[in-house]
Amino acid sequence: MFFGTDEFALQSLKLLAESSKHNSSERVVDKLEVVTLLKELPVRTFANQNKLPVHDWPHVDPGEQFDVGVVVSFGSLLREDLIRRFPYGILNVHPSLLPRWRGPAPVFHTVLNADTVTGVTVMQIRPKRFDVGPVLSQELFPVPKNCTAEQLGASLATMGAEMLIHTLKNLPERIANRREQSKEGATFAPKISTTMSWIDWEETCAQIGCLFRAIGSRISLRTMWMGQMIKLLDFVEESNIPVSAQGRNPAPGTMQYQKESNTLLVRCKDGWVGFKAVKLKKRLSAADFYNGYLHQYFISKSSTQPNECLFQSPRPLPTVSRAGKAALVERQHSAQ
Repeated sequence: MFFGTDEFALQSLKLLAESSKHNSSERVVDKLEVVTLLKELPVRTFANQNKLPVHDWPHVDPGEQFDVGVVVSFGSLLREDLIRRFPYGILNVHPSLLPRWRGPAPVFHTVLNADTVTGVTVMQIRPKRFDVGPVLSQELFPVPKNCTAEQLGASLATMGAEMLIHTLKNLPERIANRREQSKEGATFAPKISTTMSWIDWEETCAQIGCLFRAIGSRISLRTMWMGQMIKLLDFVEESNIPVSAQGRNPAPGTMQYQKESNTLLVRCKDGWVGFKAVKLKKRLSAADFYNGYLHQYFISKSSTQPNECLFQSPRPLPTVSRAGKAALVERQHSAQ
């Protein structure tokens, strides 16, 4: 019985469905049914298209029909009595090297914190807490330079699906040789939210780039400008925008418009990052934003002080690193 929802889960479901169609010598799955949320999600769509029985969570009764359950990117804790209905328990495919990045958003936090190596863990789940069960299989995956969370997630989904099939082929042996997770190095990967999207201009170009690659396709990066929130769109990496700074020590949040590339440049801790567009009430190109709001004639006629014309970070901002915050949340999470 398969529990899943999204695109990451879909890759595992596809391989399980394919395996169920093989001849007896290659078949890993004899019976496959799907449990998902009552929404139009990738897993539900695939199951309906392939005529797989679908159960709406939480109305699930596996009976005595299944040897093992599989849960991938499901987002709901499974009851202990449900887990015990499966003789081999329920397996989970998790896109991190547990115990690092336990929680619902490991891929986003891998990119956000500039991890150079990640991987996939296949584990047995335990009731009441996410991602703490014994490990049956774990493999490393080097994080490609400048990859986005979506790109990394797609690679790990494919890798995890293949690992799942290999684990199921030798399940009794894998369970006999399972190992408990280390008590050291645990971090928690909470869901991404708009509170994460505020840019701290005191951070480095690399840190801002990681923030964009982690969440930018889902949540626009944000800053404050002249008392209002502004969204920054179409990020440009630091290396792509050579520029000579005006003034010796421009303050973080200082803006320049680079006409040659139609890019709005913003000063951060150690250089400049760029954006091709912004959104106030509507989307504006960098050129339109400069001409309409930043032109020297406009600023010279404004009563606003020059430092208030900078992009500004909301205050107060957290004083610990993102990785530190995740570790702190995990300690609190574990204590509950």
